[in-house]
Amino acid sequence: MTAPILVLGNVNVDLVLGPVDGWPAIGTEIEVERAEMRAGGSAGNTALALSGLDEPHLLVASTGDDPNGIWLRGEFDARFSDWIVDPGMTTTTVGIVHTGGDRAFFTTPGHLQRAAPEPLLERIDRAPREGAVAILSGNLLMPRIRNATSRILAELRARGWQTAIDPGWPPQGWTEKFRQTFVEWLGLADHILLNEEEVSGFGGADAILGLLPSASTLVVKRGPEGAVAWRNGEEIRVAAPKVEVIDTVGAGDTFNAAYLARHVAGASLEEALRHGVEVASFAVSTFPRSYGPAQK
Repeated sequence: MTAPILVLGNVNVDLVLGPVDGWPAIGTEIEVERAEMRAGGSAGNTALALSGLDEPHLLVASTGDDPNGIWLRGEFDARFSDWIVDPGMTTTTVGIVHTGGDRAFFTTPGHLQRAAPEPLLERIDRAPREGAVAILSGNLLMPRIRNATSRILAELRARGWQTAIDPGWPPQGWTEKFRQTFVEWLGLADHILLNEEEVSGFGGADAILGLLPSASTLVVKRGPEGAVAWRNGEEIRVAAPKVEVIDTVGAGDTFNAAYLARHVAGASLEEALRHGVEVASFAVSTFPRSYGPAQK
């Protein structure tokens, strides 16, 4: 299948619980209002949002071959999915939502630790048209994919894709070695999609912009404050609508989906940024998750 958006990266089982007000004492038990088992992972959330928005795309990702893997693959639209089934356990993440919408994650290793670049690259065709975008997200949770990220981005470009990255927070921290690796990725990405904490960890937006080609786009997702983006020396800011936040898990990934959908449709940077903010804002205010009035 050819589609203008290609989604690569981590897909796993998410168990979302909450809200909690602070952490319970060790050995105690508390009740929470909501619990939902759902498909997740950064790439998974982006693909689900694209499906919810009825945007053509292709998700290429792996799961384990256990019952959780079977269930997980069944949560995605088969028309838009190409699965790598890896022998062994499927990765599971427990997301604890705190009062106010912030969250913490606990993730088992599982299939994400085993995912390899070769089966991924074997499934990637040439871009179907000019302006088509491939996003690689959550790669920092996949050691072999992380180590091959520069190769993957270069291969995508060679096959005619624009590239986008949303690697997430580095589990090892912003070490000097990882900073050098991240700089290499910046030179191979057309769209860099980060949140404020990740940008701050590197040293600020100015530090990143100083390393980017002028035609590349840096997007900083600012949660309830909206988003800001830079391209060709232009700065665009978009405020977020006021919503009652229920669950922020996957908000940034949902933003990525809506932003890229508008971008490949030929929208301006401001229009794409605004669509990303509006769709993500609606999504975090719904349970179970919906993409609502911002849908096509």
